[in-house]
Amino acid sequence: MAEKSDPNSKLIAENRRARFDYFIESDLEAGIMLFGSEVKSLRIGGSNIAESYASVEGGELWLINSYIAPYMQAKLFPHDERRRRKLLVNKKELSRLWNAVGREGMTLVPMKLYFNDKGMVKLKLGVAKGKKQGDKRETSAKRDWGIQQARILKHGHRE
Repeated sequence: MAEKSDPNSKLIAENRRARFDYFIESDLEAGIMLFGSEVKSLRIGGSNIAESYASVEGGELWLINSYIAPYMQAKLFPHDERRRRKLLVNKKELSRLWNAVGREGMTLVPMKLYFNDKGMVKLKLGVAKGKKQGDKRETSAKRDWGIQQARILKHGHRE
């Protein structure tokens, strides 16, 4: 059964290439530390997480190279668009991520940035392994075949 979406949650940004470029092994939800001008900018929809990644450094989890557009009304204290942002996870999850990245060679890929039902900004992180070019071709071929199958089933087989 399809998961029911919450009417209060709102998708801000999505990394649509993540599933094409990586095998997503697991995922988790992390909080993110933001300035007020960043939250206001996200509410009007100015962000991109496509080129970003997460990294465990110094016992903390960081979101690197994510873009949040400048908020024009915040002239006194503007934020840097591509600054490093601290991600909030508990110690148990942090140690699991550190082991996955360090020992297993996984990558932490941001997949979705959204407001949850309480209005807090959350980031869905995927623990992923990179795909090779052949794997990407196989994924593309499966997707194309699925589309073709749906078309055949919808219109019936005509000869």
